[in-house]
Amino acid sequence: MDLRRLDSATCSVARAVDVVGQPWVLLVLREAFHGLRRFSDMQDHLGVSRSVLASRLEAMVQEGLLERSPYREPGQRERTEYVLTDKGRDLYPVIVALRQWGDRHLAGEAGVPIHSEHAGCGAAVHAELVCEAGHVVDSGDVVRRPGPGSRLRDAVAG
Repeated sequence: MDLRRLDSATCSVARAVDVVGQPWVLLVLREAFHGLRRFSDMQDHLGVSRSVLASRLEAMVQEGLLERSPYREPGQRERTEYVLTDKGRDLYPVIVALRQWGDRHLAGEAGVPIHSEHAGCGAAVHAELVCEAGHVVDSGDVVRRPGPGSRLRDAVAG
Protein backbone atom coordinates (compact mmCIF):
# COMPACT_ATOMS: atom_id res chain seq x y z
CA MET A 1 0.00 0.00 0.00
CA ASP A 2 1.13 3.53 -0.77
CA LEU A 3 1.49 5.11 2.67
CA ARG A 4 0.84 8.55 1.15
CA ARG A 5 -2.83 7.50 0.92
CA LEU A 6 -3.05 7.33 4.72
CA ASP A 7 -4.26 10.20 6.87
CA SER A 8 -1.18 11.75 8.50
CA ALA A 9 -3.26 13.03 11.45
CA THR A 10 -3.10 9.54 12.99
CA CYS A 11 0.72 9.50 12.81
CA SER A 12 2.37 8.68 16.15
CA VAL A 13 5.37 10.87 15.26
CA ALA A 14 3.08 13.88 14.79
CA ARG A 15 1.32 13.15 18.07
CA ALA A 16 4.65 12.80 19.89
CA VAL A 17 5.93 16.07 18.41
CA ASP A 18 2.78 17.77 19.73
CA VAL A 19 3.93 16.73 23.21
CA VAL A 20 7.73 17.04 23.12
CA GLY A 21 8.22 19.46 20.22
CA GLN A 22 7.52 22.62 22.20
CA PRO A 23 10.62 24.73 22.88
CA TRP A 24 12.44 23.69 26.06
CA VAL A 25 10.52 20.41 26.65
CA LEU A 26 13.35 18.09 25.57
CA LEU A 27 15.86 20.19 27.49
CA VAL A 28 13.72 20.06 30.63
CA LEU A 29 13.58 16.29 30.19
CA ARG A 30 17.37 16.21 29.81
CA GLU A 31 17.70 18.11 33.10
CA ALA A 32 15.31 15.70 34.81
CA PHE A 33 17.31 12.73 33.53
CA HIS A 34 20.45 14.40 34.90
CA GLY A 35 18.79 14.58 38.32
CA LEU A 36 17.57 18.18 38.44
CA ARG A 37 14.10 18.24 39.96
CA ARG A 38 13.63 21.71 41.39
CA PHE A 39 12.35 24.69 39.46
CA SER A 40 15.19 27.00 40.53
CA ASP A 41 17.87 24.45 39.59
CA MET A 42 16.33 23.87 36.17
CA GLN A 43 15.90 27.58 35.53
CA ASP A 44 19.47 28.33 36.57
CA HIS A 45 20.96 25.54 34.46
CA LEU A 46 18.82 26.16 31.37
CA GLY A 47 18.81 29.97 31.50
CA VAL A 48 15.12 29.99 30.56
CA SER A 49 12.66 32.61 31.83
CA ARG A 50 10.52 31.75 34.85
CA SER A 51 7.30 32.12 32.87
CA VAL A 52 8.40 29.84 30.03
CA LEU A 53 9.71 27.18 32.42
CA ALA A 54 6.55 27.34 34.53
CA SER A 55 4.43 26.96 31.39
CA ARG A 56 6.46 23.99 30.11
CA LEU A 57 6.49 22.24 33.49
CA GLU A 58 2.73 22.67 33.81
CA ALA A 59 2.17 21.23 30.32
CA MET A 60 4.53 18.33 31.06
CA VAL A 61 2.67 17.56 34.30
CA GLN A 62 -0.67 17.73 32.47
CA GLU A 63 0.69 15.40 29.78
CA GLY A 64 1.91 12.94 32.43
CA LEU A 65 5.65 13.25 31.70
CA LEU A 66 6.41 14.72 35.14
CA GLU A 67 4.62 14.72 38.46
CA ARG A 68 4.82 17.20 41.27
CA SER A 69 6.30 16.04 44.54
CA PRO A 70 6.34 18.24 47.65
CA TYR A 71 9.53 18.77 49.63
CA ARG A 72 10.55 21.01 52.51
CA GLU A 73 14.01 22.22 53.42
CA PRO A 74 14.51 22.63 57.19
CA GLY A 75 13.05 25.96 58.28
CA GLN A 76 11.58 26.69 54.84
CA ARG A 77 8.08 26.55 53.37
CA GLU A 78 6.95 23.53 51.39
CA ARG A 79 7.94 23.59 47.74
CA THR A 80 7.47 21.39 44.71
CA GLU A 81 9.93 19.38 42.72
CA TYR A 82 9.29 17.61 39.43
CA VAL A 83 9.80 13.86 39.13
CA LEU A 84 9.80 11.83 35.93
CA THR A 85 6.87 9.46 35.49
CA ASP A 86 7.07 6.15 33.62
CA LYS A 87 5.78 7.99 30.55
CA GLY A 88 8.56 10.56 30.94
CA ARG A 89 11.25 7.93 31.55
CA ASP A 90 10.17 6.17 28.35
CA LEU A 91 11.60 9.19 26.48
CA TYR A 92 15.16 8.44 27.63
CA PRO A 93 16.08 6.61 24.41
CA VAL A 94 14.92 9.70 22.48
CA ILE A 95 17.23 11.92 24.55
CA VAL A 96 20.12 9.47 24.05
CA ALA A 97 19.48 9.32 20.28
CA LEU A 98 19.40 13.12 20.04
CA ARG A 99 22.63 13.40 22.03
CA GLN A 100 24.25 10.76 19.87
CA TRP A 101 23.19 12.57 16.67
CA GLY A 102 24.41 15.90 18.07
CA ASP A 103 27.73 14.35 19.10
CA ARG A 104 28.23 12.95 15.62
CA HIS A 105 27.14 15.96 13.58
CA LEU A 106 27.33 19.05 15.78
CA ALA A 107 30.09 18.59 18.37
CA GLY A 108 32.54 21.47 18.53
CA GLU A 109 36.25 21.24 17.81
CA ALA A 110 36.98 20.26 21.40
CA GLY A 111 34.83 17.15 21.03
CA VAL A 112 31.68 15.86 22.70
CA PRO A 113 30.69 17.57 25.94
CA ILE A 114 29.47 14.48 27.84
CA HIS A 115 30.21 10.77 27.71
CA SER A 116 27.38 8.45 28.78
CA GLU A 117 28.55 5.18 30.27
CA HIS A 118 26.82 2.13 31.73
CA ALA A 119 27.27 2.29 35.50
CA GLY A 120 27.59 -1.49 35.66
CA CYS A 121 30.49 -1.98 33.27
CA GLY A 122 31.69 1.42 32.04
CA ALA A 123 30.87 0.80 28.36
CA ALA A 124 29.51 3.68 26.29
CA VAL A 125 25.71 3.93 26.09
CA HIS A 126 24.12 4.51 22.71
CA ALA A 127 20.77 4.16 20.99
CA GLU A 128 20.19 1.76 18.14
CA LEU A 129 17.25 0.32 16.25
CA VAL A 130 16.64 -3.32 17.13
CA CYS A 131 13.85 -5.57 15.86
CA GLU A 132 11.95 -7.83 18.26
CA ALA A 133 14.13 -10.75 17.14
CA GLY A 134 17.23 -8.85 18.34
CA HIS A 135 18.67 -7.78 14.98
CA VAL A 136 20.23 -4.32 14.74
CA VAL A 137 18.61 -2.59 11.75
CA ASP A 138 19.24 0.51 9.68
CA SER A 139 16.43 2.82 8.55
CA GLY A 140 16.68 1.31 5.05
CA ASP A 141 15.96 -2.14 6.49
CA VAL A 142 12.53 -1.16 7.82
CA VAL A 143 9.29 -1.98 5.97
CA ARG A 144 6.35 0.23 6.89
CA ARG A 145 2.80 -1.13 6.81
CA PRO A 146 -0.53 0.36 7.89
CA GLY A 147 -1.47 -0.48 11.46
CA PRO A 148 -4.91 -0.85 13.04
CA GLY A 149 -5.05 2.87 13.90
CA SER A 150 -4.43 4.06 10.33
CA ARG A 151 -7.14 5.43 8.10
CA LEU A 152 -7.27 6.46 4.48
CA ARG A 153 -7.13 10.16 3.61
CA ASP A 154 -10.21 9.66 1.42
CA ALA A 155 -12.19 8.53 4.49
CA VAL A 156 -11.40 11.80 6.25
CA ALA A 157 -12.45 14.00 3.33
CA GLY A 158 -15.68 12.06 2.70
